[in-house]
Amino acid sequence: MKTGESIIGESAALAQALEQVSRLAAINRPVLIFGARGTGKELVAERLHFLSPRWDAPLVKVNCAALAEPLLESELFGHEPGAFTGASRLRQGRFERADGGTLFLDELGSMSLRLQEKLLRLAEYGEFERLGGQQTLQADVRVVAATNSDLRAQVAAGEFRADLLDRLSFDVIHLPALAQRPEDIPELARHFAIQMCQELGWELFPGFAEEALATLQAHSWPGNIRELKNAVERSLHRWEDPDTAVASIVLDPFRSPYPEPVASETAAADSQPDSSEVPPVAVFAATDFSTRMREIERDLLLRALAANEHNQRRTARALKLSYDQLRGLVRKHGLGRPRHRQAH
Repeated sequence: MKTGESIIGESAALAQALEQVSRLAAINRPVLIFGARGTGKELVAERLHFLSPRWDAPLVKVNCAALAEPLLESELFGHEPGAFTGASRLRQGRFERADGGTLFLDELGSMSLRLQEKLLRLAEYGEFERLGGQQTLQADVRVVAATNSDLRAQVAAGEFRADLLDRLSFDVIHLPALAQRPEDIPELARHFAIQMCQELGWELFPGFAEEALATLQAHSWPGNIRELKNAVERSLHRWEDPDTAVASIVLDPFRSPYPEPVASETAAADSQPDSSEVPPVAVFAATDFSTRMREIERDLLLRALAANEHNQRRTARALKLSYDQLRGLVRKHGLGRPRHRQAH
């Protein structure tokens, strides 16, 4: 999620979490944010900071899982010249740069025990030393940390300091997964769709068809809001028809658009009964030639539309037809989808 994005939704679960955030913002205490990936932990950290008395001081962010331990230590606490090879000048760490403000530590559970000890000293007393330094420095920083790990299980396994967990968990904000706030899905989807329309150069968002909204609300969203955003943007990109309500949601981009290979003619022949045992009249008794050809044509259209996620422009290209020819065939066989427009 990008910095500056708003938190969208009116569900009771989200409202409860945001109410807790508002109450904690005014209290100068460390806070832990728990939530699965893609639930908006960074957005909540920003909300905590900008609603707090520290709003006009720096908000500094660090992803603890993105850096190896020596680099993370230097990033957090800074280093003196000569502290390690290549350290030619003094560098202030994130704690110094966040003085008076808030430091957001994402993926806290990935931090090593040695760095946890240094973090505990800073969180407890506001004291730290730069890497390679001898002087004890002070920093007035509010620590907000986030994780999707079970820190208490890590404590039990000896992977996380119990005293640091006690210090940082003045209170814990639990963010609901998207599956726990399904009523927010349509609003979030429309928000991401309108943003994507601007990127695609569409003048207006044509809305989602009912079947698309049903698909969005039926999915479990293990990747939460980040996954929803990707699915919506991907679906608009593939839809290619800015005048028609989006009827197809591409949940799995790894799924092949091509049909499974059909069995060989030999295998198909082996699976058929002996023609000598079936009177020829039995094969065509139920239909005449023109009706049978119409059924074959309709079946081919249905398969091609499904393989191309009901995108008629792509289906026309796949069948080597013009767009108007395909639309005529769709109308002939009654395969058109009703348009359902949503409010922009």
